[in-house]
Amino acid sequence: MKRRNFIKLTSAAAAAPIVLNGLPLKAFATPDMLRAMNCSEVKERILVLIQLRGGNDGLNTLIPINQYTDYRTARPNIFIPDAGANSYITLDTSLPANQQIGLHPAMTEIKSLYDQGKVSIIQGVAYNDQNRSHFKSTDLWLSAGDGTPANFNKTSGWMGRYLNFTYPGLAGNPQPFMPDPLGIQLGDPKPSLGFHTEQEHSSGINLSGQDPSGFYSLISEIGGPGLKNIPDSEYGDEIQFIMDMEASTSKYAQRISDVFNQGINMGNYPNHDLADQLKTVARLINGGCQSKVYLVQLNGFDTHVNQVEAGASTTGDHAELLLELSESVKAFLDDLELMSLDNKVIAATFSEFGRKPGENGSFGTDHGDLAPMFIFGKAVNPGIIGENPDFSTVQNNLFVGYQHDYRQVFTTLVQDWLGASNDALMATEMDAYLPNKLAIVDKDHYVDPACYFSQITDTTDIEQEIEVAYTFFPNPVQEEVHISFSSTLSHLATVFLRDIHGRLILQEKHQILAGPNMIDVEFPDLPNGPYILQLVSDQGANMASEKVMLRR
Repeated sequence: MKRRNFIKLTSAAAAAPIVLNGLPLKAFATPDMLRAMNCSEVKERILVLIQLRGGNDGLNTLIPINQYTDYRTARPNIFIPDAGANSYITLDTSLPANQQIGLHPAMTEIKSLYDQGKVSIIQGVAYNDQNRSHFKSTDLWLSAGDGTPANFNKTSGWMGRYLNFTYPGLAGNPQPFMPDPLGIQLGDPKPSLGFHTEQEHSSGINLSGQDPSGFYSLISEIGGPGLKNIPDSEYGDEIQFIMDMEASTSKYAQRISDVFNQGINMGNYPNHDLADQLKTVARLINGGCQSKVYLVQLNGFDTHVNQVEAGASTTGDHAELLLELSESVKAFLDDLELMSLDNKVIAATFSEFGRKPGENGSFGTDHGDLAPMFIFGKAVNPGIIGENPDFSTVQNNLFVGYQHDYRQVFTTLVQDWLGASNDALMATEMDAYLPNKLAIVDKDHYVDPACYFSQITDTTDIEQEIEVAYTFFPNPVQEEVHISFSSTLSHLATVFLRDIHGRLILQEKHQILAGPNMIDVEFPDLPNGPYILQLVSDQGANMASEKVMLRR
């Protein structure tokens, strides 16, 4: 059996109609991309932000063991027990007493990731003059604002400012050297302020629906031809933003469809909405999508009532949400590892605020201040940053003070993981937090200052397109299979051989030469049956995949 796949590594080939897991998805475009970076170690890195919408209750997520009596007194009906079949999960007995925490019993998969060294937890996160409105506080987090007058009404998002400054040029227009949007949002039909820029309303493109001709169509359902006379007001700005998104939708529709079809998932995902979103992210990355920032979301954390079930505090709405988060993130990281993409991705959670330390009268909690953040990935510096919230500071059912400003976390990730320069952080309006960055990225993945980059403006040295035609033979195979193709450029690639369940059997690095190539893959001693061969470029793009039958 022969198979010919024509793939352009910077512009995927046309594909059949798809469904991206039925998810609302948006793309946020600012131009020029990663191949102009000087340091190969950072040019392919990706940040995935997981928004926990509604205000996650940090105290029932991370139970403060060293203050368990105070915690239980403040929450007599909703506390997580310290003994019994449904007790909290002790995270790490080697930590100091003031960092000893118990995970909610629904978070067994997070415990597993922590034991693998893939979790960093940041305690006591908030900002100056905390606002407790869902909408305003969310806007503040997305815009790098706070409750002070100087930072209360930012009209652009920190992600949009960072991407627009770092990759200036023809905003919203795909180029051969960068066919992908720099940011993609999934899971919400409303465009996120986080990707909004002052200069370009059209930085946001809505991608939602069911197929290439319409799966990006949700925003167009707002309806009809664009308005001719837009009012000069904040309302008019929002209308223009939506119209520009609708007008530019088609620019990325086929490309996103192509990379989705070209990509695969190796892991198994649970039946959760967040898992579907993360599964889509993993498949886009595997298919060669070069977007830098992904934003996904999990709704439902506004737990004023029925946070727990009466008489069963480890069940209820909050437990179900934490189970979805835990299982979805574990499946995502496992999938990335199976595809050898786990060195490229760090994921971080955030929520607009925490909950009050004391429960209310409805088996729930009300809007508070402090909330923890989770950072996930192979490249994180595992452990706890900060101490448990201090119950001795509680006044009017609120903790007084906070340990870490959320902008310290984002500043650290943007510079130490994505490699942004101080100038880029200044344009992002988070440079004030550079002196107080956190030890989130481990020493083996920390970006050296020599690799920092500011604006990407010169595209003259962008790699030319690579076109390859693949043939796998023989198939069925007895001893070895040959992968025959031609390439217009020299580059490195890796061959992966996996069983039908995605388990890695063989991994080989190969130098691809300009011109004809033949890769010979010798099968080890394996039982007869189906196997998956995958050829992946050194930049993580899935060049080709084929199911082969072993018959000896």
